[in-house]
Amino acid sequence: MLHEEVVGRVRAMLLDGEIPPGARIPERDLCEKLQISRTPLREALKVLAAEGLVQLLPNRGSRAARLTDKDMRDLFEVCQGLEALAGELACERITDAEISDVADAHAAMVRHYGDRDLLQYYRCNRFIHEAIIAAAGNPVLSGLYESVTARIRRARYVTPMTPRRWALAVQEHEAILNALQRRDGVGLSHILRAHLRHKREEVMQAGFAETAPLEQARAS
Repeated sequence: MLHEEVVGRVRAMLLDGEIPPGARIPERDLCEKLQISRTPLREALKVLAAEGLVQLLPNRGSRAARLTDKDMRDLFEVCQGLEALAGELACERITDAEISDVADAHAAMVRHYGDRDLLQYYRCNRFIHEAIIAAAGNPVLSGLYESVTARIRRARYVTPMTPRRWALAVQEHEAILNALQRRDGVGLSHILRAHLRHKREEVMQAGFAETAPLEQARAS
């Protein structure tokens, strides 16, 4: 198995909660499951530690990282800035076909909202945000965004929402699509900043931090 594959498989286990935040990394079990030796696994864990997903413990193995309230606030602040910049750049560079794809995803997301299908709603939601990042056409920005969102993805996209907050989120996405279609970079930047700020508040209220491990929200 290639190095990138090992990193990807273990990263997915961490983000999906298969290895819960704060839990020890079961190196022996992972080696058997992935059919690799300890050396490539430990190299992969170093990469994931650099991403903030794993905490390396000197001479004691490693554990899945757990985010504190401050970690969450700091990450969301950076995410706000990155998405705001991406919104400005996307409005300059996005193609009509890409706008159409976002509009289709938005329509599907609204249908899932009507059906109260939160899982499918979040999948469309994530596609829209990542499409705007991609449309910005800046690989450096995309790399930074992936690094930051990897650490907060489960909190960002699995947080249970009140009916009022869910309705507000849909309204904000309507505004996002409208600004993108008008190629209003300044407007889209402001909307995305506010949208991410509201999401941060929602996540913090849900207790997705060290005092309330992420795995507690898996049923949401």
